[in-house]
Amino acid sequence: MEQIANEIRVGFADPGLNGLLRAIGDGRQTFDRRFSQGEDFFLQLEQPFVVPHFQVHHDVRVSEPSAAYLKALASVVEQVALQVPQVLKGLTYYFDPTDILRPSFYHVYRIGESLFVYLLRMDLIMRPSEATVIERATNDTTASYSTSHLFLEAMVIPLSEVDKHGDRVKGFRVRQTISQTWIGEFGRGYFQQGIWMDADLTKFFSRLFLPADKRIYPYYPFQCKYKTVCQSLITLDPDSRAAAVPMLHRVIEFLGPVMDRIQAEIKSASFSEEMEIYRSLKGRVPQSWYEAWQRVKVERYLNQAEMKEYRIEA
Repeated sequence: MEQIANEIRVGFADPGLNGLLRAIGDGRQTFDRRFSQGEDFFLQLEQPFVVPHFQVHHDVRVSEPSAAYLKALASVVEQVALQVPQVLKGLTYYFDPTDILRPSFYHVYRIGESLFVYLLRMDLIMRPSEATVIERATNDTTASYSTSHLFLEAMVIPLSEVDKHGDRVKGFRVRQTISQTWIGEFGRGYFQQGIWMDADLTKFFSRLFLPADKRIYPYYPFQCKYKTVCQSLITLDPDSRAAAVPMLHRVIEFLGPVMDRIQAEIKSASFSEEMEIYRSLKGRVPQSWYEAWQRVKVERYLNQAEMKEYRIEA
């Protein structure tokens, strides 16, 4: 069912950075796909890249970044484009003043009347266990560091509308297919916390469309975000992004008529493969839909710091 949608605002689009992105060629480089012990997705690059100093403080009311910020980000984009050009090819950059260390890149797709946006966010926050400090942080700037771990999040999100002013994209209105994920609260006073069912819905959606014997934790391909069903990608080249869009489109069409019932059952009990609605839907998923996941495998291992990590093949 459709509700008033969440909105992703698109801020300042720097011509210089977007010129760099348009200049990326058709080259492809190899890399490993991995998840950290904290279940954060990253690319293990063959060579380290340098993240320069970034300003710590930014007034969220200021919609344009400083020249120093753009120069620092451009250096990161250039290095990433040299090592893994396919990850950034075909994307457009925009500035999000509320999340300056997670720069955003996007591409819009259409299937008939249905719209989707591929949204990629790099995570440039330094993780001490995966980085080497070049220059320490100050009160005003982050540390400069080198790392071969490119942390990011890549998601295909269904849209109800692309908000444009002339040729300029101003935002994306998300097609909301889930009415409410908030269940209630527990605790009292300062210890009161909210309860949401996003995690259980993510498990429900992902397990439903994976082969019955396939276990690829911590990767959840279909996720509950923005009060809708999104697809999380680990294959990031332009062809793979485009191939994911019709996959998500058919999943949303499949779930739409029964979404209210799914929410009702998840609200009353944590996800289980023994749920009546899950078993009923699992029997209706076409076998051909499982083919995309047959070769996806996850290997657990300990890294050099004796911390658990996951290598995923796709």
